[in-house]
Amino acid sequence: MLKSKDNLADLAQKCISKSKELGATDVEVGLSNNISESINFRNKKLEQSDRSEVLSLGLTTYIGKKKSNVSTSNFNEENLNQLIERCIECTKISPEDEYAGLPDKNELENKVQDLNLYDEKNLSNDFKKNYLKEMENEMFSFPEIKNSNGSSFSENKSNFIFANSIGFCEGYYASSYSVFCEALAEKNGQMERDYEMSVNRFSDNLSTAKEVGKLAAEKACKRLGAKKIVSGKLPIIFEKRVAKSLLSTFASAVTGSSFARGISFLKKSLGKEIFSKEINIIDDPLIKRGLGSQSFDSEGVKNQKIDLVKNGKFTNLLLDTYNSKILKLKNNGRCGGLTNLYIKNGNTDLKKIISEQKKAFFVLELIGRAGDITNGNYSVGASGLMIENGEIAYPVNEVTIASNLTDIFKMLTPLNDLDFTTSVNSPSLFIEQMTVAGK
Repeated sequence: MLKSKDNLADLAQKCISKSKELGATDVEVGLSNNISESINFRNKKLEQSDRSEVLSLGLTTYIGKKKSNVSTSNFNEENLNQLIERCIECTKISPEDEYAGLPDKNELENKVQDLNLYDEKNLSNDFKKNYLKEMENEMFSFPEIKNSNGSSFSENKSNFIFANSIGFCEGYYASSYSVFCEALAEKNGQMERDYEMSVNRFSDNLSTAKEVGKLAAEKACKRLGAKKIVSGKLPIIFEKRVAKSLLSTFASAVTGSSFARGISFLKKSLGKEIFSKEINIIDDPLIKRGLGSQSFDSEGVKNQKIDLVKNGKFTNLLLDTYNSKILKLKNNGRCGGLTNLYIKNGNTDLKKIISEQKKAFFVLELIGRAGDITNGNYSVGASGLMIENGEIAYPVNEVTIASNLTDIFKMLTPLNDLDFTTSVNSPSLFIEQMTVAGK
């Protein structure tokens, strides 16, 4: 059973009081209690079952502009007192940092919203096992599926409290459920794999076992008979599951940290139009039941929806207290990173885009690390489907697609098939041209 909010809050306040007694000018404490359960199947048989419970405490103490932090999972009173003493002694000998310190008190969240992030239901192991059996039975109903590369059902429950010495002490319960199925298809000696998954805050909103198993099998079967293609320049369509990798790369390039250190290829682009006018990129922490939702960040700063890109114009960074001070910009509560990041739907239908292509590459999977945020170079292995004369012609593998992110961003067209399946989401994306290296 999870520790209560009051239990964690009381412990946080004791740590703050003790730290202040020993000379800290400011204090931050984060406590979390996490319970995770997972069951893994392979080829219709139970492979592994795990359960873990973790208690953790992170303490940061300040003495003026000096700062240090420690962490522990041992909540014994004597251990905590020793931990606080060590943290204070470490702070005393730490170098000063003019940007170190808590956020301004008026930046803190003073009215925490209930974002409906917690499902109280506890699913039995029998339920999870039966779900996985049904999922793999559906997957194996496809004659081409000869093997399972693993299926899993995970349940996670957590309680979190963050407190500081200027009056903030809030937290929330959260839950998540995820199912995963990876199928191996085989035909004429060739083997291909693909997967399907479903993640949700609430167990009742997961896809059905048959849906997940069927989609995993269908995707794997579509890859059979894959060919290599001749190198050249082609229009590219990133399927929405793949498209969000471009969004994640963009997010890494627009953090306050990357700008403060001057390592982002976009460091001179804030306020400029770097995408087509159809591109709108939003980070929204306040979506009800969202997988990345939160009322406040990991410093207690209030969260609001922000436009990172509006009508193609790069308008905001992801900023925490420290880096906002360096850059002399307003803190927008992104300590800990992004929340629910997505590209808004465009007006164009995926089927229509496919029907208009004489020859194009529909990317279904990326293999390896892609974009380099320091120079914008983009090169990654890929597999997918070749489009010829407006129709899906055959599967493709063992190719590399390459360009520069600056050019890719300018050529992006968002399609209209956005789904909120994870905390980073994108509709499928059409790119006018990229280099495709094949045989």
